[in-house]
Amino acid sequence: MGEHCPDTAGVGGSNPPVPTICYSSGAGRSSAPLLFFGRKGHFDSYNRELPLRRGPRRSRNQVPEKDEIKINHRIRAPRVLVIDEEGNKLGEFMTSDAVALAQERGLDLVEVAPNARPPVCRVADYGKMKYEKKKREAAARKNQAQQQLKEVKVRPKTDDHDMGVKVNHTRRFLEQGNKVKVTVRFRGRERAHLDIGAKQCHRVADAVKEIGVIESPPRMEGRQMFMILAPDKKALAAIQKKRAADAANASGGDETPVDEGVGEE
Repeated sequence: MGEHCPDTAGVGGSNPPVPTICYSSGAGRSSAPLLFFGRKGHFDSYNRELPLRRGPRRSRNQVPEKDEIKINHRIRAPRVLVIDEEGNKLGEFMTSDAVALAQERGLDLVEVAPNARPPVCRVADYGKMKYEKKKREAAARKNQAQQQLKEVKVRPKTDDHDMGVKVNHTRRFLEQGNKVKVTVRFRGRERAHLDIGAKQCHRVADAVKEIGVIESPPRMEGRQMFMILAPDKKALAAIQKKRAADAANASGGDETPVDEGVGEE
């Protein structure tokens, strides 16, 4: 048992009890701190060893992520099928021998088909492979068409000139492959003439009917009426093809013949 520590809190005082830490000197066990509470009549002779908690263990070998490619000593399969950097099949190797072979050539052993039996590994430069893969993904994201919803706002009393500007914006958005939301805002007594707002929506749709189709007809939402126009895929493809042909013709016609100068006699 541990040693007894005196009451250090004071009897009848206004100070809170102060815990006192002592150390046991019992044989056959490590010296662990003992906690005593110094209020008279409460836990004077109570002693208990505080549990010694250890932190979480850290793994020596870092486990790769789920989608991460395993290379070199991270490959867990005992035998692998090896393909060299030129694409030639070298046959089955023990994983350690395959890693040594790749390191002799100054390259890495990269696992390219982990679900095969045995797994297929390639001798390659892993850093270069990651760089090329990142470039391909960036190019794919760049070439991927991202459709957005653009908005064109008109009023029931929008005149012909302003309506022409709105139509040009709508046509440009549709040619870019985006959808267009035509919004008509009503104020005050204009809400009594919703038919005028519907006419304005159809006016825009008729002006761009060669490239856009009505996806959602005009309908009210609060004080606004809106209509959704979507690009016509066939018309959009024809326009893009025509533009590509015009660009090719323009680039071919830029070459002008050079006139040979005639020397004066």
